[in-house]
Amino acid sequence: MYAEGVAEMAGRIRDEDIALVRERTSIGEVISDTVTLKSAGGGNLKGLCPFHDEKSPSFNVSPVRNVWYCFGCGAGGDAIKFLMDAEHLSFVESVERLAARVGIQLRYVENDNATPRARPQQGQRQRLVAAHAAAVEFYRAQLSTAGARPAREFLAQRGFDRAAAERYGCGFAPEGWDLLTRHLRQQGFTHDELVTAGLSRPARSGSLIDRFRRRLLWPIRDLTGDVIGFGARKLFDDDDGPKYLNTPETPLYKKSHVLYGIDQAKREIAKQGKVVVVEGYTDVMACHLAGVSTAVATCGTAFGTDHIGVLRRLLMDTDAVAGEIIFTFDGDAAGQKAALRAFEDDQRFVGRTFIAVSPDNMDPCELRLAKGDLAVRDLVARREPLVDFALRHVINRYDLDTVDGRVEAMRRAAPLVAKIKDREKRPEYVRKLAGDLGMEIEPVQRAVQTAGNGQPTGQRSAPARPAPAADSPQSMVEREALKLALQEPVLAGPMFDAVESAEYRHPVHAAVRAAIAAAGGAAAATGGAVWIEQVRDACDDLAARALVGELAVEPLRIDGEPDPRYVSVTVARLQWGSVTSRIKDLKSRVQRINPVSNKDEYFALFGELLSLEQHARALREQAAGGL
Repeated sequence: MYAEGVAEMAGRIRDEDIALVRERTSIGEVISDTVTLKSAGGGNLKGLCPFHDEKSPSFNVSPVRNVWYCFGCGAGGDAIKFLMDAEHLSFVESVERLAARVGIQLRYVENDNATPRARPQQGQRQRLVAAHAAAVEFYRAQLSTAGARPAREFLAQRGFDRAAAERYGCGFAPEGWDLLTRHLRQQGFTHDELVTAGLSRPARSGSLIDRFRRRLLWPIRDLTGDVIGFGARKLFDDDDGPKYLNTPETPLYKKSHVLYGIDQAKREIAKQGKVVVVEGYTDVMACHLAGVSTAVATCGTAFGTDHIGVLRRLLMDTDAVAGEIIFTFDGDAAGQKAALRAFEDDQRFVGRTFIAVSPDNMDPCELRLAKGDLAVRDLVARREPLVDFALRHVINRYDLDTVDGRVEAMRRAAPLVAKIKDREKRPEYVRKLAGDLGMEIEPVQRAVQTAGNGQPTGQRSAPARPAPAADSPQSMVEREALKLALQEPVLAGPMFDAVESAEYRHPVHAAVRAAIAAAGGAAAATGGAVWIEQVRDACDDLAARALVGELAVEPLRIDGEPDPRYVSVTVARLQWGSVTSRIKDLKSRVQRINPVSNKDEYFALFGELLSLEQHARALREQAAGGL
C-alpha cells in the first residue's frame, strides 16, 4: 500500500487522523488545483490526465466516493495518492498538506504504544515550503528599507505602485551576505534545508550565504499558491551576474514545469478557455492589472512540452473543447525566432494557437506604460493565427521577384502548411500560400504533399490497454456487481457477498471478487476511498488492481440512485449466467452417460440438473426488470 511511508522520522500519523483527513477532504477541490474538471454525469467529474498525454479526457473523479481513476493510463486512488503522484510527495507530506487544508491537527506516535503528540517534525516538502514563506516575508519587509530604493524605483518606472508590489509579493534581497540565512536559521531551519530549498548556498569558507543579494525579487508560486522559488532582477551596474537569476532546480522548483502567475490566472484560464503566454514577470503583472487575467510566463527557460501539459489540463484542451493559446513576443529577431519555435509546439495543443505582436514592438509592460490598459487588451484582441505569422515571416526572408526566391520560399513554407493539424484547413492555406508567392496552386500543392509525406509521424500513441472485460452480457453484469460492491458496499454488501468468486467467469473479475473477500467482504465495509484502497491492496493481480480503480469511478448502469431491488436484479443476473452455463454442461454429461450401466452417477447428475433448473427459474424471476 502507498501508506507504507507513514513511518518516518517524525513518527507515525495516527490512523484515526488519516481517516479524518480522507473524510473531510474534497477530492474535487484538491484535483481542481491542477486539472480543470467538468461534469461527466452521475455526479462524476472528468478532465485531462496529469500523468500522461491525451487529447480526450479519460481522467475521472468521483466526489461521492472521494476517489479518482484514469481510464487511459490506469492510475487511480484517493486525494492523498493524487498529491503523492502529482507533486512527488511522500505519504506523510500528502497527509500533512491535506490536513492543513481542512484544518485538522495531526497527532503522531513514535511507535504503536507511544503517547500521541501534536507537533511533529514536518515532511521535507512542508519544511521547504515553510522556509520559502518565511523568506517571502523577509524580502517583502526589506522592500521598504532605504537600501531597496532602486527596487522601488524600478517598479514605479514600469507603472507598478505599492499595491501592485504587495499583490505579487515583490521583495528585495539586501546588501549583506547572509542576512536571510541568519534570519531563517533563527527560525529553526537547518543548514541542509536552506541549501536544498535553494535559498542559501555554501561559501568557500564553508559557511552559508544568501543566494540572492541586491536584487528585486518575485516569489514564484505553484498551482496551489505555495511559494516554491524566486526570480531575481539585477538592479546595480556593478552586479556582474545575469540580468535575471532564478532559483536552481530543487525538490520544489522544476523550471520546465513552472509558470509565473499561474496561481492567480488558473481559474480564469479554466473559465475562459484561453491563456496568454508572455515573456517576463512584469509582463504578467501588466497584463493582469490591465484586465488580461489569463497571462502567465515561463521562469528562466523556454516555453516547452511540460508547460504545455500544465496548460492543456487547465484549458481542458480536448477534441470537444478546444481552447485558445495566445503567445506574445517582441517583434525583433529574437521574438520572431521564439514565435517559430512556438509553432513547432503547436501540434501538442488541440486548441488554436495565436500570436499577438505590438505594432511598436513593445512588450505588454512597455505598452501599458506608454498607452494604457486598453492598449494591452487590444493587443490580445488583435491576435492572429500563429500559422499565418509563421508563414509570413518565412516568406519575407526571400526575394519573391525572382524565380529562385519564390521556389525557395515555397520549399521553406510548405512544411509549415503540412504541419497544420486541422486537415480541412490545409487546402485553404495551400491556396493562400500560392497567392502570397505569386505561383500556380499545383506546384505548391505538390510541395506540401511531399513535405507531409516526409514529416515524422510524431509521437506514437500509447498502445491501448487490453479491456479488463469482454462485451458479453455476462461480463457486463459481473462488472456491474463489482461496481456495486466497491461504490455502494453498505447497500449491496450482504447480497454481493453471498455470491462466490466461482460465479465470475472472467478471470480478472474473479480476482477482484477474491480481493473483496480478502479485504473483509463488502458487507463489513463503509465505503469511500479507504475501502477502495483496501480492495486494491488485496489484489495480487496487477490487472485486477487497475480494474478496482476503474470500477470505483465508472457510473452504474442505472438512472438515479441504486436501491435493494437493483442490487437483487444484478446479483440474480450474475448467478443466472453461471447457472445456465453449468446446466448446459450437466445436460451434456447426462447425455453421455449410460443410465443402465452407470445408474447411480446418472441419477445423481440428473438430480443436480433438476435442482439447478429450479434455481435458474427462481433467478429468472428475480432478475426480471432489466439493467
